[in-house]
Amino acid sequence: MTLLSDEQSLGGVSFAFTERTGGVSEGVYASLNLGDRCGDDARAVAENLRRALAAFGAESALGSLVHPRQVHGDAIVTVRGSSDAELAQAREACERGADAVVCTAPGVPVILMFADCVPVVLVAPGGFAVVHSGRAGTMLRIAAKAAVALAREAGCAVSDISAYLGPHVLGDEYEVAPQMVADAVAEFGAAAQVLGKPRHLDLGPCIAQALVDVGVLPERICDPRISTVAHPERFFSYRASGGKCGRHAALAWLPAHRE
Repeated sequence: MTLLSDEQSLGGVSFAFTERTGGVSEGVYASLNLGDRCGDDARAVAENLRRALAAFGAESALGSLVHPRQVHGDAIVTVRGSSDAELAQAREACERGADAVVCTAPGVPVILMFADCVPVVLVAPGGFAVVHSGRAGTMLRIAAKAAVALAREAGCAVSDISAYLGPHVLGDEYEVAPQMVADAVAEFGAAAQVLGKPRHLDLGPCIAQALVDVGVLPERICDPRISTVAHPERFFSYRASGGKCGRHAALAWLPAHRE
């Protein structure tokens, strides 16, 4: 498996954005498809997930994995402990639908899936959040809400949080209704619109502005602006594939024991 970034340890948290190579899936799902709701063979997805966690150093924690059913909303699931009862409660909430998971429990990996929407990983001392921010979630400021929730759970200031945006479709690569762009500009400022293009919405700056509005420092927000559409050999892209594709992921965990 290829990781977009090396494992990083910030406040004890390790995280990564996966690419599409290194798995066993075939056809439009080739090869490291981690999405279990897009039509791929379930056995292939299970093996891909095992490989991803192994490369991430978390294979032994596969049984504790938290993976929400993503619904393009702003619901946040919080994981505070790794007991069977606490994980069962978190998974029940995840199954109802959520697009962010805040976790302060050591030994509990969290994974969310993507194929053009914006992955956001928030890192705090002793905790993290993984966020799925598409158009709807961005307008609902889900990343900012997750940052506030993470600060509360980790017992830190929002200004202590670092934010990392993973590969996603860029603003000049797709069109939306002009009113949607106008609404985003009204909510987040002029940077929401690609300059001179009234039908092009740029989600990255919207997410960054929402984070700044709740106290995340601009210098702690990293968006390398890597395009999923422009690099179909590296990432799954719903738009580039015509709607039939696998999913790459954002992964994070707080290892229970570090070497």
